[in-house]
Amino acid sequence: MFLLLAIVCDDFFVPSLKKICNKINVTEDVAGATIMAAASSSPELFINIVGTFVTEGDLGVGTIVGSAVFNILAVPACCGLFANQVLNLEWWPVTRDTIAYTITVLLLILTLRDGYIQWYEALILIVFYILYIVVMCCNRNIKGFLKRTTNSRKGYTNITEKSPLISNDIAKSTDIHELESCKEEDESLEIVSITNWPSSTCEKLWWVATWPINVILLITIPDCRRNSLKSWYPITFLMCIIWIATTSYVVGWVITVIGDTFKIPDSIMGLTFLAAGMSVPEAVSSVIVANQGHGAMGISNSIGSNVFDVLLCLGLPWFLKTAFFPTVPGKHYITINSHGLVYSAVSLFSTLTVFYLSLLIAKFKLTRPVGIACLIMYAVFLVFASVLELNLFFVVNLPVCTH
Repeated sequence: MFLLLAIVCDDFFVPSLKKICNKINVTEDVAGATIMAAASSSPELFINIVGTFVTEGDLGVGTIVGSAVFNILAVPACCGLFANQVLNLEWWPVTRDTIAYTITVLLLILTLRDGYIQWYEALILIVFYILYIVVMCCNRNIKGFLKRTTNSRKGYTNITEKSPLISNDIAKSTDIHELESCKEEDESLEIVSITNWPSSTCEKLWWVATWPINVILLITIPDCRRNSLKSWYPITFLMCIIWIATTSYVVGWVITVIGDTFKIPDSIMGLTFLAAGMSVPEAVSSVIVANQGHGAMGISNSIGSNVFDVLLCLGLPWFLKTAFFPTVPGKHYITINSHGLVYSAVSLFSTLTVFYLSLLIAKFKLTRPVGIACLIMYAVFLVFASVLELNLFFVVNLPVCTH
């Protein structure tokens, strides 16, 4: 199932997203933080729907908290370690998304603090996501104002130095040109890889293992990379969402059964296995766009995914459950079983601080040392969260009912 998610995002999601971004004419950092983040985070949305309405456990919130850490640390680590170039990031997109994510984590902590999710708390999360989208729509105006403020202080020393207006226009046209060339490149490479028998042994094994998945997806999803189907990208996008939703339901059901069989709390299964597996789309899509030179889109996708995960993937199912389908009639709230998730949410601040300080020290260049630092911090978080959820420090998970 995780492999299926990765292939859907790699071969169909990213190409359709590029066409959508070109069609609506948005900058790559905004596209990464909104459209790409919402699309690649759709597994978390459906997992929390399953956890809220079906299993009524901590699977959804544990997955989203774990995915948030994965996106902040593991995705940039993958970009830093596996990208074929040093990624030069702009300070404004990273700082903007970091501020938005900081506010998001504060809201999550305040929501989880008493172990109950009230309907109005869920509604506040949804409202803040709407405000976040409004701010992202005004991104160009805010960025232009900050540039004008900065340049009015430093001035220009000679005529060869670029002005912000000229650089914006050049960057915009360059981005569009690069995206178009990347699309043509991807189209030819990917179609050849599906139809031609590879040469190396590892590639042959991978081809055989993924061939059934590729055949099913090619039958059910229009491949918008092909010239004959390039105008079908909205249907490609929609079919990808359907595949991700279906796969997420199966994964959520299987992970719940596995955790119950081995007496592992839902929160641990969500924080570790499910979070990493559900975040495969973010890792794959971010590395792809990073290798194509669009570092801002990859990093904005990883941080923007967290904002989407917490505010909408948690807020929307919680609001629907508490407001319209309460477990006990008249009691419009949801009970969080594990109190350790509050501490895990608090630890999100440490992961965010490490990530931003690492980029700040590296002058907003995503290098291999930055990737290694993020990877180490992610391993530390997993150990801490798992030990906490196993009640080794104090009781945060009540005993599971006997069958």
